[in-house]
Amino acid sequence: MGELLDRWEPILARMPAVRGPEGHIHFKNKLAWTAAILVIYFILTNINVFGLDPSSQDIFEYYRALLAGASGSIIHLGIGPIVTASIVLQLLKGAELIKIDTSDPHGQIQYMGLQKVMIFAMIVIEAIPMVLGGFLLPDPGVAMAIFGGNTALLSLLIFIQVCIGGLLIVFMDEVVTKWGVGSGVGLFIIAGISQALVNGFINWAPVNDMYPVGLIPRFFAILFDGANFLQYYGSELIALITTITIFLIIVYFESTRVEIPLAHTQVRGARARFPVKLIYASVLPMILVRVLQANVQMVGLFLNNVGITIFGTFDGSAPVSGLMWYLAPVNTPSDWMWWTASYVSGHVPWQIFLRIGIDCFVMIAGGALFALFWVKTAGLDSASVARQIQRSGMSIPGYRRSPLVLEKVLDRYIPRVTVIGGIFVGLMSVIANLFGVVGAVSGTGLLLTVSITYRLYEEIASQQIMEMYPFMRSFFGKE
Repeated sequence: MGELLDRWEPILARMPAVRGPEGHIHFKNKLAWTAAILVIYFILTNINVFGLDPSSQDIFEYYRALLAGASGSIIHLGIGPIVTASIVLQLLKGAELIKIDTSDPHGQIQYMGLQKVMIFAMIVIEAIPMVLGGFLLPDPGVAMAIFGGNTALLSLLIFIQVCIGGLLIVFMDEVVTKWGVGSGVGLFIIAGISQALVNGFINWAPVNDMYPVGLIPRFFAILFDGANFLQYYGSELIALITTITIFLIIVYFESTRVEIPLAHTQVRGARARFPVKLIYASVLPMILVRVLQANVQMVGLFLNNVGITIFGTFDGSAPVSGLMWYLAPVNTPSDWMWWTASYVSGHVPWQIFLRIGIDCFVMIAGGALFALFWVKTAGLDSASVARQIQRSGMSIPGYRRSPLVLEKVLDRYIPRVTVIGGIFVGLMSVIANLFGVVGAVSGTGLLLTVSITYRLYEEIASQQIMEMYPFMRSFFGKE
């Protein structure tokens, strides 16, 4: 595989990409680029796919909070292709089926080019079943007006629009990563989930009963009407408590860290600390696990729509029986609280507990596994961090200045903390989903939003410090 990648390197190096900056970008310019991409993202979420029938089915209805796309819009795929390509590449690299040294410039070119090829392939692979599987349906009226009733041509047009939207998300992510603050994937997740959270607090439209669905207007409507508070506000109160609890827990654990002291070998008195956070790999590996589940459900739903129900049956986009029901994540309290009026699935308690157990196992095991893969791929493993510290001129006081020595010291913390953090985040994700959170977001989505926002805040603070003290950019290799 290595020789094959070497032969393909000229092609991989020429994959379309956003050109990175040649020098330092001022922090204000980074904020401007980030804000501009955010505005474009919200505009794209309101551009519907032309020719799409209103009765079309959203295959990722229960994963919208994670995929950061808008159903029926031109960015219908969201970040799904990016994350799916990352899953495939990390699994191949973790299993050592492909050996790429990302610390080497040639290895970086190969890895980034191969990732881009996989993303482009995933855009097509995910768009095809949506169009051919009867999910994104062509509008007969539009087909008659434009193509003389030929729905096949309109379906092709829908497919092209969805693929264009997928490409736009890819390049917008690159713009934020290279020219802005944070990553585009994280920014889009924050934008989508924050919008849903605001809607969950102030939406005054009634949905399930006579009272508004938003927490604040619903509270006052029930209070002034004199209705039974627990009956009409009990689930919302639990969701509010869960939301606040998850927020506080994630912020606390994001600030929990082991700090390894460092000293500069040439600048006397210059000291720093390398933080190994409890959630070292962040919560981004949770996206990989949930998107992997979403792809499994997509295959099951596609087979169901073509008449193959051996793996389970679906009601709309929700699995109701078979293997697909057991493999589907528990998204809301109504998925498992069989003693409440909102539970309509009809499964007995032992089946419900088995489904919860499978969800816990997938999230905990998958969280730990993908956290390890993520750390290695992102260059956050012990060997990569040791090389970065060595290049910056820093060393651990009392230890010989050698990458191997640094690596051995870091090995005491990074692998263990990575696994513990992955297990913790996976478990918290399941618990948050079980009790529900404010708005139409999943517990995993809330975890992602809080953690990504916290890390974005830390990065913004770091960027501001480096603007105030320019010498620190070269000191920490940021130039």
